[in-house]
Amino acid sequence: MEYRKLGKYGIRVSAVSLGSWLTYGNASSDQSAEQCVDRAYELGINFFDTANVYAGGEAERVVGKALAKYERSSYVLATKVFFPMGSGPNDRGLSRKHIFEQCHKSLARLGVDYIDLYQCHRYDPSTPLEETLVALDDLARQGKILYYGVSEWSAQQIAHATDVIRLRGLHPIVSNQPQYNMLNRNIEKEVIPVCEREGIGQVVFSPLAQGLLTGKYKPGQPLPEGSRASDPKQNMFMGGGKLDDSLLESIQKLQPIAAESGLSMAQLALAWCLRKENISSVIIGASKTSQVDDNVVAADTKLSAHVAAKIDEALGKSEA
Repeated sequence: MEYRKLGKYGIRVSAVSLGSWLTYGNASSDQSAEQCVDRAYELGINFFDTANVYAGGEAERVVGKALAKYERSSYVLATKVFFPMGSGPNDRGLSRKHIFEQCHKSLARLGVDYIDLYQCHRYDPSTPLEETLVALDDLARQGKILYYGVSEWSAQQIAHATDVIRLRGLHPIVSNQPQYNMLNRNIEKEVIPVCEREGIGQVVFSPLAQGLLTGKYKPGQPLPEGSRASDPKQNMFMGGGKLDDSLLESIQKLQPIAAESGLSMAQLALAWCLRKENISSVIIGASKTSQVDDNVVAADTKLSAHVAAKIDEALGKSEA
């Protein structure tokens, strides 16, 4: 397993990490979730990502319970705050009140004394940025969180935040969690350059484009039963399950590239993301241990420039 720094900072995380969105506490049984966590840990994954909003807090409970058997210092635990956790006017966003209350609730559900990486799940335009950053800094000074990051923030929002942090002498942002994969390269143009300048690492979600890049969806064929695209609760990033045949045909062109490289389609997609130094980790979702086994191979796979160029040609894309 390769371990990478979160940006320029000292903490090291596995290049492949295990997430819990739409799986643990929800679609997967607690037993299956624990088996996946155990297998991931056995294979060297030390970075586990969840969020308070996943399954209404159940994902945190399941992940915390699964990790409880391991030495606390041996893994990096990340969770998030922003989305509504109740119907009250203060049960959402990035106000000082919501951040503090949700941090304490996450600590209780996870069953730990501190959170390694606490992330702002989205940007909150209704709360002064300084209020949010000072609240996170206070949690860090209290030892309740060790580092903090953001998710799906724009380059401008990240740059503004780093300016405030420097001005106030606050603990820094160490990571950004954006969507990034072969089909969605939006962060390459502005977000990655800003983050490279500020020493912020990317922890990317949906590196397999919700399963599209595994090649299991075939043009002109019905959606596989039980797949994410066939479930209305899970396919919000997949056009509601209405998949474009021309896109699926392009993805099928990746099959021979993967085969020539001795990789599965999933391994190729993950290794493609990890080709960039600013990518600290790719978050996988697994409901079966076999998926963990397959995905983890990407951590030690280096794609050549030739293979990357063939992927661009197959998908009709190029660096932003």
